[in-house]
Parts: sequence; structure tokens; C-alpha cells
Amino acid sequence: MLAYDVRGRGPGLVLLHGIGSTATETWGPLADRLASEYTVLLPDLPGSGLSPLPDGRLVLSDVADRVMATAQEAGLEDFVVAGCSLGAAVAVRTAARRPDRVRGLFALCGFARPRATLWLQLEMWAARIARRDPALDTYLTPLAFSRTYVTAFAAREAQRRATRFAASAHGVREQIALALGVDVRGDLGTVTVPALVVAAMADRLVDPEHSVELAEGIPDARLTAVGAGHAATVEEPDLILGILTEFLREAHRPTHRTTRAATVGSPRRLPRHGS
Repeated sequence: MLAYDVRGRGPGLVLLHGIGSTATETWGPLADRLASEYTVLLPDLPGSGLSPLPDGRLVLSDVADRVMATAQEAGLEDFVVAGCSLGAAVAVRTAARRPDRVRGLFALCGFARPRATLWLQLEMWAARIARRDPALDTYLTPLAFSRTYVTAFAAREAQRRATRFAASAHGVREQIALALGVDVRGDLGTVTVPALVVAAMADRLVDPEHSVELAEGIPDARLTAVGAGHAATVEEPDLILGILTEFLREAHRPTHRTTRAATVGSPRRLPRHGS
């Protein structure tokens, strides 16, 4: 079982976070507003918050099963699952394994596998943690946020915000190891629920090409983009909230499972919100 918070009442929504974060840190700017219409479940993945690490390495299918068990414990019979970064891969595996319980899939800054640039950044992140690099926050700042967002703050404030990604999770090394081994390409074609993939065009950790790969692999998935960096829910909470809310209303329509339209393009020609 995972540690979790639950807010609101209504149709189910599970919000999954990425490496080194917690559900509240990633989705906090949106969670309370979503709780006005939905039962919002905020589980912390193993190694984050109060969720313990298992014996041995993290396995994606085991993490997805824990998400399902936590949703059941929280009283959600069915739900939309939304994942950011590594949480998007967990969401894909969850949707592929339990289409009877998952009503929709929302992936933000996600990836099906760590392609070359992401793999290198994850390896560098892990190496800096291993040697207790005092400049880790400086390294993570440009990966977490867009240049536009960083320039809006003093350097120290931007670094303080990025430090949360490095220090908040006791299992960050294990989560990085899990991300390095992720490969859900085989799951994508089996996802039968409505799916919306959102790329962040200024993301310097997970390049938008990863979102394209996700959307092209999921039958009838829709693909769109925002102008934020990797921490898109922090940079553009109102925009992400609007996109997610629109998708939730569609996903919870009884007839929507068979009426999806595809909007998939290349990273440079993505349909763009907020432009």
C-alpha cells in the first residue's frame, strides 16, 4: 500500500508524480481546485513521502499494482489516472493492466522509455547524488524549469525550488533506477481508454519527442503541448488545470470510450495551448 491523501467528492482521479517529488508537491497547485468536482487521490510512489521502498529494486508493474490497491483502499471503483514524468509511465502500465478500472489516461511530460538525452540526464543525476554533489540543486534548476520561468526569479529562489526535486524523496536513487529501466512501448498499443498526452515544449529533461512517442503508440490518443518546462504544473497551473479538467469531463462521459479523435503531430508542430 502507498501513503496517500484524498480530497473532494465525485468521479475518481488519481494523480501520480515523478522522480524525487511527492504527489502533493507535483499536483498541489491543482489538487484542491480539482477536488471541487472529483475525488482526488494523491498517492506517493515508493520512496517518496511516507511510502516505503520495497525489499530489492523497484519494478514498474509492482508500482502500478500498488497504485491500484491504494485506489481501492481509498474507495475508488474506477478513475482517470494522470501521471507526470515517471508517473506517466506508471499511469500507462496501470491503464494497460486494468482497463476495467481505469476510465482515462493523462500523461504530462511523460516517456515510454528513456531515450538518449533523458538517459544521460538521469545517469548524471544519479552520479551527483552518489557523490553528494553540493551543486546538485544548480544542476537540477534548468532541468526542472524553463528559461523564462527561471529568469523571473532570483537565482537563489530558483535553486531553492529545484532543491525540492533532489531532497524531498528518500528513495530518489531507486526511482531514478526505475526510470532508467522503463520501457512501456509494449503497453501502449493495449491501452483502450481515452488518452491525452501533453508535452512541455521548454522541457529540458524530458524532450517533447518522448510525448510524441507515447501518443503515436496509444490508439486514438490525442497530443497537445504547453510552453512550460518540466515542472509544468508549477509554471502553468491554470493552463494545465484547464486542459486536464476538459479531458476529465470527456473521459467520464458514458459514451466517450468509443468517440475519441486523434490529434498527433511532430514536436515542432504540436497543437499548442496558451499560445
